[in-house]
Amino acid sequence: MPRSVNAVAAKARRKKVLKAAKGYFGRRKNVHTVAKNAVEKAMQYAYIGRKQKKRNFRSLWIQRINAGVREHGLSYSTFMGAISNKGIALNRKVLADLAMNHPEAFKAVVDKVKS
Repeated sequence: MPRSVNAVAAKARRKKVLKAAKGYFGRRKNVHTVAKNAVEKAMQYAYIGRKQKKRNFRSLWIQRINAGVREHGLSYSTFMGAISNKGIALNRKVLADLAMNHPEAFKAVVDKVKS
């Protein structure tokens, strides 16, 4: 009985790794064993980066809200405490957008919170 090899699937796997390594420098782009390690590491960075992106955007929204409310004589923490007490259900993303792009609408929210 002839020996059965899995050449088609193995080649497809290697091809997939090398395609993912396209654009890498040196042997990382064309040597399978090196490219496999580089692609694995890149996927780790991508996974971690998806988590960090959420943190970074939340931090950016907080900074923008803080800058917006300080123009009206409040701090971020007092504003966020007051907005929850008033029952205004706007999240940080929306508040940051209002502070940046619609200052008159943001001023209305701040005035509502102050009263």
